[in-house]
Amino acid sequence: MQSFDSDGVRIAYLDEGEDDPVLLIHGFASNVAANWVDPRWVRTLTASGRRVIAIDNRGHGQSEKLYDPEAYGAPQMAEDARRLLDHLGVERADVLGYSMGARIAAFLTFAHPERVRSVVFGGLGSHMVRGMVGSGPLAKALEAPRLEDVTNETARSFRLFAEQTKSDLKALAACMRGPREKVLPEELANITVPALVAVGSKDVIGGSGAALAELIPGAQFLEITGRDHMRAVGDSRFKMGVLDFLTSRP
Repeated sequence: MQSFDSDGVRIAYLDEGEDDPVLLIHGFASNVAANWVDPRWVRTLTASGRRVIAIDNRGHGQSEKLYDPEAYGAPQMAEDARRLLDHLGVERADVLGYSMGARIAAFLTFAHPERVRSVVFGGLGSHMVRGMVGSGPLAKALEAPRLEDVTNETARSFRLFAEQTKSDLKALAACMRGPREKVLPEELANITVPALVAVGSKDVIGGSGAALAELIPGAQFLEITGRDHMRAVGDSRFKMGVLDFLTSRP
């Protein structure tokens, strides 16, 4: 992992492979290793002849930990991704975001469509527009003294995952309490780059992938059969679907 300065915030990233660049943006409480290296995304993409650029979002992984909720808006985190492309001299990249990373990828596409060759929204469907699970219970779960103190099932699963990834719980709570900028249907309708929505058939956290794809002109939908939010990430059908999309996109 290397790092660079993103407008005063130290951001860690991975850069491997050559040729067509793919920017990977991980989900909440995850990091480059947990979201992309361990599930063999980096190996799969580099083996297909692509350059993989993967960012540790602010407050996550090896990037700087911030404790002010206002520092965690999705548009701000999208600018970290854009500055990383600037830092590496990459004019355009295919962008793959998972869960929170899909939301960040959306704001990157809205603000800088000229930098996005294509976009994959993974692990986030209709709840990109409707909003995901309540931020309050999740933040409280992260602030709880012990995992055993968390009774909300969804919040407990995120707390457990955060502990497994050895995350800074205080920083993640600040991220969860940060701005929750809305993604509007009309913004999605203005996306002109090739888009793929890939969501597990049992993903109740991300919502309907088919419903999100209907809001984006020409978007493709990939249902990851039998997978929920946590288990879809490393599914081989997800990887093959993304490779097929990247190969066939203009």
